[in-house]
Amino acid sequence: MARAIRIEYPGAGAVYHLMARGNQGQAIFADDLDRQTWLRTLDQACEKTGWRIHAWVLMSNHYHLLAETPEGNLVAGMKWLQATYTQRYNSRHSVFGHLFQGRYKALVVDGAAGNYLGVVSTYIHLNPARAGLVSAGGAGLAGYRWSSYPWYVKTRRQQPAWQVTERVLGNLGLGPEDWRGYAAYLEGRVLELGIKAGRKALEAEWKRIRRGWYLGGEGFRGRMLKKIKAALGEGRTASYAGPAKEAHNEAEAERLLAEGIKLLGVAGGSLAERPKGMAEKQVLAWWLRRRTTMGRRWVSERLWMGEESRVSRAVRLVETSRDDELASLKQRFLAKAGGGPKEPAPQP
Repeated sequence: MARAIRIEYPGAGAVYHLMARGNQGQAIFADDLDRQTWLRTLDQACEKTGWRIHAWVLMSNHYHLLAETPEGNLVAGMKWLQATYTQRYNSRHSVFGHLFQGRYKALVVDGAAGNYLGVVSTYIHLNPARAGLVSAGGAGLAGYRWSSYPWYVKTRRQQPAWQVTERVLGNLGLGPEDWRGYAAYLEGRVLELGIKAGRKALEAEWKRIRRGWYLGGEGFRGRMLKKIKAALGEGRTASYAGPAKEAHNEAEAERLLAEGIKLLGVAGGSLAERPKGMAEKQVLAWWLRRRTTMGRRWVSERLWMGEESRVSRAVRLVETSRDDELASLKQRFLAKAGGGPKEPAPQP
């Protein structure tokens, strides 16, 4: 089965939003003793790996971590953490088999710029409120024991060595000891969740956390795409799947498109004004379908070819036509265009 690409790199900026659910949606914590066991296991994992945890929360059937991996050891650390907790859970409850559902989700986060640490930590800390476990007033979020939030706002509480709060506070414009400011900020978000407009705004902000493969600016995205390309170069491309690979594929397709436009001497911005069936567009469509995994819709939109069926016809025509112009353009690509490993020609 194809697996998601894991982007690993050393340094203080290597931060991930990690999440895993119970197998078939089942609980991964039966009681507080299980939760204590998980925290003890996390403590051992951090000691082994040098991880720093900026935020975490334990829910009944899943958990969230905002983890920093200075030594570039995400995969090894997560493998040990989940396997060890599963073994301890199964032993305690006299059960067998998988505890977690599939592979964990790892969203790579820009920990060096922007306010992304603040966005993800807010998302994590508000999990109990979104689940209806706490509400405004009363003990609020601080009353939920199984979260890093109490460590942020209860200054006398002894923090684990791996728990880090300064980076998130600084990301939100707060001082390292400004726990009152953080409490006011988070409780304000709880109030927003109770208002339809406020909840809608927060959900829109969190969309990239739930569905994306990275959280950061365009410069960060470009750096991560380079790391994905290196990772794909070390193994079989077909072994991977997911939004990170799709982003890599699209970036490679854009690069090949720009290369093809240059080779043909066609201005990229003028494609919209050119005939849908012009020979250059047909050869570009053939080239993109031959050398990338992008679908007909993407190709037709980028080349301004109209209906997707035009892409299929172009591929067949370039492959089989004896037209001198098409043959000459095709040969120009085969002789001079490079970039990336060749893919088998897809079926039109």
